[in-house]
Parts: sequence; C-alpha cells; structure tokens
Amino acid sequence: MSYPQPLTPEEKPPEEKPTEEKPPEEKPAGTELGEAELAEAKRRLRLPPIVVICGSTRFMTEMAEADLRETSAGRIVVKPAVDMESPHGLRSDPGEADALKARLGDLHRAKIRLADEVLVVGAHVGDSTRAEITYARSLGKPVRFTHPEADPGARPPAL
Repeated sequence: MSYPQPLTPEEKPPEEKPTEEKPPEEKPAGTELGEAELAEAKRRLRLPPIVVICGSTRFMTEMAEADLRETSAGRIVVKPAVDMESPHGLRSDPGEADALKARLGDLHRAKIRLADEVLVVGAHVGDSTRAEITYARSLGKPVRFTHPEADPGARPPAL
C-alpha cells in the first residue's frame, strides 16, 4: 500500500512573485471565494477535476459504483454520505432528524459549489435532486446523468 508522500518539486505550486502593486484586499471573515478565485486555487494546487454525485439516496449502491468509475477516471468524488431513509440513532428524534436533514442539504450545496461538475445518478429525479440540478446549473456547473432521460431540463423528442 502506498501512502501520501511529500510533494515533489514538480508538484509544488509555483511561487508567487512579489509585486510592488497594492496588496490584495483583505476579505472579511466568512466571505466566500468567488468562482474565479476558487478555480485559480484549484489550478495552482493542480487538483484533478472534482465531481459531485447527486441523486436520491435510494440509489446509494449506484452512487458507490459511480464513485468507483469516476475515481478510476482520475476525478475527485464527493457525494452524499448519509442515507436519511435508513434507520440510525442520529435520526431517532424527529426534530433532530429535520435539523440534520437541513444541515446535510447545506453541506451538499457546498459540495456542488466546490465541484467542477455534477453527476446525477439514478433513473428517477425527485424534488430535492431537481433543486440540486437547478442550483448547479445556476452556478454554470456542467451536469451529467447516468440516465439522460431523467434530466428534467431535457426537451422531449420532436414528433
């Protein structure tokens, strides 16, 4: 088994040259990077493309298969990790379960913002997944489907 090794000189991001221009503006705490700044940071870090998997948690097995295929293709994969339909102590109290679901939704939207593209898994697109697709497209993220016919934005074939 190989373990992470220190960066080689070729892998290290290039050093920035100091300039005499005005220093970059300080951003207030909690301010998010803009898309261009995030893309530049990923480029400087030489990160492979990041894909976020979206879809109903009823397709967790298919998500695991998609994760394997995307990772094998050299992409970083982020995906839902909690199946809200399966019994678990974290979801035994309905009030806590609702709060957890809201936090997970926020976290998944953050994954979408981080990702370079979205892969929607499964033959069915429900309301939550449809909202994720709409959100991703509003950010200009490419959206792929394991089942293209499930794309809510696809036009029906011409007659």
